[in-house]
Amino acid sequence: MSGFPERPSISERGTRVALIFALAAERLSAFYEHGQWLTEAQGASLAADWLARSKRSLPLSERRQLSGLSDQLARQIAGTLSREAGMYTAHEMMEALDPRYHSELADSMLVECERLLDGAAAD
Repeated sequence: MSGFPERPSISERGTRVALIFALAAERLSAFYEHGQWLTEAQGASLAADWLARSKRSLPLSERRQLSGLSDQLARQIAGTLSREAGMYTAHEMMEALDPRYHSELADSMLVECERLLDGAAAD
């Protein structure tokens, strides 16, 4: 037993925001480690795996949409930061996938994920 209280269930919107964040972190890590971007299909597959671990699911069309949003965010980050800053951001985001890890940088990325999701819903 970890001693941590049980986390409350995440809202559907929160799940989508967290999924964009997790996929963007994975995309940035793959880009900085291997010099390649994940495809939309690879992102949608990762999304399905991530959702299955938390006993959730979303239709393929929605997973693809969220995968596209994460790709947009990851490319924006990589395009605006130096390689070193981008690698640091990717590392912080990957570390923040552990709910016990707190990062102000990751918190700001979550806000950006919310903005992207809200913008996509408005379209």
